[in-house]
Amino acid sequence: MFEAEQLSVRRTPIAYLNMRNPQLLKYYYKFKTLSMIDKEDISGSSPPDIFVGRFGYPNVFIGPLVPPVIGDTSEMGLPETWVNKSIPEIVEARSMLVRGMQKENIHNVDDSRTGSMLQELAIADRYASVEMRLARRPNLTIKFDENSQPFGPSAPLKLMSVGNTKTNRQMEKAYADTAMPAGTGMVELYEKGIEVSRIQKILAAGGLGMKKNRRFVPTRWSITAVDDTLSKHRLRTVKETESIEQITVFEDVALDNRWLVLLFPGAWSYELVEAWYPNTTWNQDTKNIVIFSSSEFFAGRKTYAEIGGCYYAARLATSEYLDKIGKQARVVILRETHPGYIMPVGVWNVREHVRAALKKEPLHFDSLQSALNFVGVKMAIAVNEWIRNSAVLRGIIHQRVLA
Repeated sequence: MFEAEQLSVRRTPIAYLNMRNPQLLKYYYKFKTLSMIDKEDISGSSPPDIFVGRFGYPNVFIGPLVPPVIGDTSEMGLPETWVNKSIPEIVEARSMLVRGMQKENIHNVDDSRTGSMLQELAIADRYASVEMRLARRPNLTIKFDENSQPFGPSAPLKLMSVGNTKTNRQMEKAYADTAMPAGTGMVELYEKGIEVSRIQKILAAGGLGMKKNRRFVPTRWSITAVDDTLSKHRLRTVKETESIEQITVFEDVALDNRWLVLLFPGAWSYELVEAWYPNTTWNQDTKNIVIFSSSEFFAGRKTYAEIGGCYYAARLATSEYLDKIGKQARVVILRETHPGYIMPVGVWNVREHVRAALKKEPLHFDSLQSALNFVGVKMAIAVNEWIRNSAVLRGIIHQRVLA
């Protein structure tokens, strides 16, 4: 479970619930949260975390995410630490985060009092005390999105205040540099060890970039922008290295997702292929498995990936690994999403579980056929289906046939 010894939260056993029923899970956490947030005044320790909406763009809702508890809530806002958590554990923690909402134009970064406090939270080094006065009692809807982390109830924000915060020195430096492009700021923070999720928050809060270009960035967009920018940064180095010499395969299983990361010798190319079983997030109304894929070759992509933000999250994890070993490769990531993945928990799930797979001991194969045979053993879907839906795999097979 999320560590919460210091939090004034009464926990209820959840093992008896049917956790394959998303509606039951949502109802349970709505009911559990109700007694803590059924009021207009909310105070607690923000992880820190914020959210910027995208509906109504360029006039969007901005605001903090605050749990009605006091103590070290930092783990609630750091998906990098959630790799070993279950969906109920993630939802249990995140459903406590109350979202205060205030509408702002995205360009109103300098003149928004709420915006300046969000920036203060975004550059904080640890959890921060926040008080909110809401226009009404929070709406008990729990927000789920495949791109961003889930959070709990929401209500219009009338007033907010932030207690004394300890600022992260590197984040503060990037925030104060209004002559530095946003992309440069992302890369500098990343190279100094700042977590990807924290860089995403400061970008969303309008805290990066040249002064004239600063704006609030919808959280969903900021997540993809950071993954995209940082992976391109890594790939500039990777594309200048020598190829791996042997087919290498990594695997991981988490949240009823099966992952295989296949690395083949050759110049950089990359593909993410996702197979969604019936009764999963992106396949609710069919009895058939649905397969999506997006790919790129050495020159990269010029259009947004059809598969969405997951594509860029997995590309970042992969480019980090290749940069670490000083090699390039043709990369194919296969993901099977089974019915136990009852609700989306965010793009972090892809980034962090591909990272986790790449930290494990790999298997090496001397031939393409032996690697494909391994895919057939580890994945429920037939190898031919993966090949049919993978441009990179088809290219590797065609090249082998011509040779």
